[in-house]
Amino acid sequence: MHLAGLPREQKLLLPEAIDDYIAPESPVRFIEAFVSTLDLRALGFEKAVAADTGRPAYHPGDLIGLYLYGYLHRIRSSRLLEKECHKNLEVLWLLRTLKPDFKTIANFGKDNKAALQKVCREFTLLCKKLNLFGGELVAIDGSKFKALNSKDKNYNEKKLKELIENIDAKIEKYLAGLDDVDKSEPPEGGGGNLSKEQLQEKIATLKERKGDYQELRGQLDGDQKQISTTDPDARLMHTRQGAEVCYNVQSAVDSKHKLIVEHDVINDVTDLNQLAPMAKAAKETLGVEKIEVVADKGYYSNFQVERCVQNHITPYMEKADTSANTRLGLFGKSKFNFDAAKDVYLCPGGKELTYRFSTFEKERELRYYRASDCKNCALKKQCTRNQANRTITREENEGLMAAMAARLRQNPQIMKLRKAMVEHPFGTIKRAMNAGYFLCKGLEAVRTEMSLTVLAYNFKRVLNLVKFTELMKAVA
Repeated sequence: MHLAGLPREQKLLLPEAIDDYIAPESPVRFIEAFVSTLDLRALGFEKAVAADTGRPAYHPGDLIGLYLYGYLHRIRSSRLLEKECHKNLEVLWLLRTLKPDFKTIANFGKDNKAALQKVCREFTLLCKKLNLFGGELVAIDGSKFKALNSKDKNYNEKKLKELIENIDAKIEKYLAGLDDVDKSEPPEGGGGNLSKEQLQEKIATLKERKGDYQELRGQLDGDQKQISTTDPDARLMHTRQGAEVCYNVQSAVDSKHKLIVEHDVINDVTDLNQLAPMAKAAKETLGVEKIEVVADKGYYSNFQVERCVQNHITPYMEKADTSANTRLGLFGKSKFNFDAAKDVYLCPGGKELTYRFSTFEKERELRYYRASDCKNCALKKQCTRNQANRTITREENEGLMAAMAARLRQNPQIMKLRKAMVEHPFGTIKRAMNAGYFLCKGLEAVRTEMSLTVLAYNFKRVLNLVKFTELMKAVA
């Protein structure tokens, strides 16, 4: 004999309440409690105050809760969220059986992008209130997230040039076929068995496509070196899986519990200019006077390190050897030792490179040091291929880089700690949460989507770190 459930057609005299189906410590109860603490009007949500006339609107708090629930459970599509409103008991409880359609859900996200980003910050402040941040060491890293734009719809100068040349070749082939269309045997490589009208149609189509490519080519300049037509803000970037059209997601992670303190989404293909802005934002959020920050070689920049030091931020990074000579198998700058007392560089051959002059290039001051007798040096072929004497440049603030290198030698384990800190959130977001790609288009919309993802990640961490009763007390 097996356990038997109630007949589905049977009516109950005292129906069970929806609340009975939700566990006392279900995360959905904390979602509602957290959302209820938000000052929706101050955050800038539309329709936070109900209108006196017209059709009643959904309360923003209900839709915020729906979004957060969806991101926590790998449901980011507005159409899928609509389905959950009809079948998911937790969602029915959260929305009190309200059933917004997918268009209402999608429009809410589109109309409240800036406000939704602020909700993520409000939860970060709650984490600070719960003393979940150490506020001593922050790791910064970037990761590429796929955009809603295929590689076929991304163009640069080289690709457009090749496409236009291919079209010109096809037009020439069809024109040859058009000239010989009346002959019984068209020339090899001509229009084949196509009629005159078909050939003219193909030529017109190719000319139209060529015009589109030429228009795109005209939009390229020194600042914009590539164009994405589906999502104009996305850029082709190098990833471990090859070149993909992506956005570059930046994160600053606190060392205590691997919670994300700050994040941003950019379309720069490198991380070179992001160290100081991310570190400064993390420091302000944590509300500390000084902080240490660790990052990988991709952030190595004298100017960024100088800005960090000016803001009482102590950076740790391994030196990136960007010397062109190193790539050629020659002596790079790292092989030359600087003598600060004498203000000279010592080459591998023991000769001095003395100071010659200073210039200001690319918003930085450079000092030039040059050797005097490279012609007779036995190591010249290993040092430079130029006929002139070897030259080394030094930035004005390069002493800060030497000090950072000394700190790193004293604390070499910090780079391993960086990897454990900052790659954990990205791995969780991309794998466990299946959020390694964006569903929206445009930089601002993508930033909102990432803010909801970061909010969901921190939410999950906090639920595992803090007792449920303490969480509910914190938002009571």
